[in-house]
Amino acid sequence: MLEFFYWPTPNGWKVSILLEELVDAIGLEYRTIPVNIGKGDQFKPEFLAISPNNRMPAILDPAPPAEYGVEPVSVFESGAIMLYLADKFRHFIPQDARGRKECLEWLFWQVGNQGPMAGQLSHFVNYAEGENDYAHQRYAGEYDRTLGVLDRRLADRRYILGDAYTIADMINWPWVLIAKPLGGSLDPYPNLKRWRAEVKERPAVQRGVDLGKEMRRQAPPSDEERKILFGQHGSK
Repeated sequence: MLEFFYWPTPNGWKVSILLEELVDAIGLEYRTIPVNIGKGDQFKPEFLAISPNNRMPAILDPAPPAEYGVEPVSVFESGAIMLYLADKFRHFIPQDARGRKECLEWLFWQVGNQGPMAGQLSHFVNYAEGENDYAHQRYAGEYDRTLGVLDRRLADRRYILGDAYTIADMINWPWVLIAKPLGGSLDPYPNLKRWRAEVKERPAVQRGVDLGKEMRRQAPPSDEERKILFGQHGSK
């Protein structure tokens, strides 16, 4: 059974949503293994063996496609995981060359633009101590810019790639879901607002976001959690 290493954050939701969509589409079975990032589970040797960047999510597939050989395959980084699963099961990714090209563009755009900007904004909204006005405004502006990019893309499309719901939608949606907690607003972006609401109605999306909700942080991080989350260096 496929193993999913996870903690309930927007980056984790990207993959949990895809896994739940595959549950509905093909009856996929998987097992969730919590990675408590506040307690340092991401630095355990057994996790680093499959995710050397000490970040979740990650997966371990005991039954990979034949071209990978017979040994289990581990995949880290959300975009790589989603591409691997979509290709393996031939769901939620276009099968024509032009459509696949566009899907890859929006996957790479998310992991290189929207995700890092939103993640840094989240740090200064939820974790950073003291006044950080310049950094906060810098990332708030970049996050807002990415909302505008998506809004323009959705001006004449139901989903990011057109009429078909794909991993391009799944990977971009979680960081749009939490726009309000990040201090952003979707009011200037009606196309994006419509898309966010439509995707949210999908049962698999709801299950993906609810996965492990009992583990979500209920209070600001302690000093010890801050040290674990942000005090690591390459030599450690």
